[in-house]
Amino acid sequence: MCLDIDGTLVGSTGEIDERVWAAAAAARDSGIRIAICSGRPALGVALQYAKRLDAGGWHSFQNGASIVHLDTGASHSVSLPPAVVPELIDRARRHGRILELYSDTDYTVESTAPRAVAHAALLGVPFVPRPLDSYTGPVVRAQWVVAHDEADAVLAESHFGLEVSHSSSPVMPDTSFVGVTPSGVNKAVAVRAIAAEYRVSLEAVMFVGDGGNDLAAMRVVGFAVATANAEPDVRDVARLVVSHVDDGGAAQALHIAASGRRYAASR
Repeated sequence: MCLDIDGTLVGSTGEIDERVWAAAAAARDSGIRIAICSGRPALGVALQYAKRLDAGGWHSFQNGASIVHLDTGASHSVSLPPAVVPELIDRARRHGRILELYSDTDYTVESTAPRAVAHAALLGVPFVPRPLDSYTGPVVRAQWVVAHDEADAVLAESHFGLEVSHSSSPVMPDTSFVGVTPSGVNKAVAVRAIAAEYRVSLEAVMFVGDGGNDLAAMRVVGFAVATANAEPDVRDVARLVVSHVDDGGAAQALHIAASGRRYAASR
């Protein structure tokens, strides 16, 4: 079972409802492996969530660019072409736009704009700005952090043939996140990799999401679930729409998965 974070596990309160943790425990007890599949990096609260859901399992972060096993440190991560990063940095500076660069375990941002500060708080990490071109490690994802009315223009820009996806968070309702990952890398790639590691078919995978960056994965799994707050095209793809994230939708999906697993095991 793969779970998005923002808009799926985390709602307007910025926290995960306790009903979700209880339902996750019941799902694990029924034999289900649970994986985070988020646009967030494996830092701060997202890493804490992954550890609480399955500390010894595979999880996907950064829209599929960062796929890691928390216990062993094994990775299926893919980096951006090095030549692309200076081009993105130059564009960020010319437009005065917030750009974040990520590895598997770290990120940097040079903007000190309020959105950049707020996003560090959302991630649950200290806000420590530094020059983007001082970042020397492999970059698995870049991310634009912009106002909603800027998102369409950013999405329309050339991104060198890379994957570009849009997401949002109810914790920052005035902000759009536009992620840039290596060509061919998205959440569907991550779901395939995790399913292969667990030796289960994609038909046996449930994916619960709400945003446009979840669509690729939802189209390849056997059971796609959307929360009631999901974007219209996400609800259209889903086999099932559960309650709003603030009303325990993720807990509902987990209970459905656990019930189905117990039924299958009893046959």
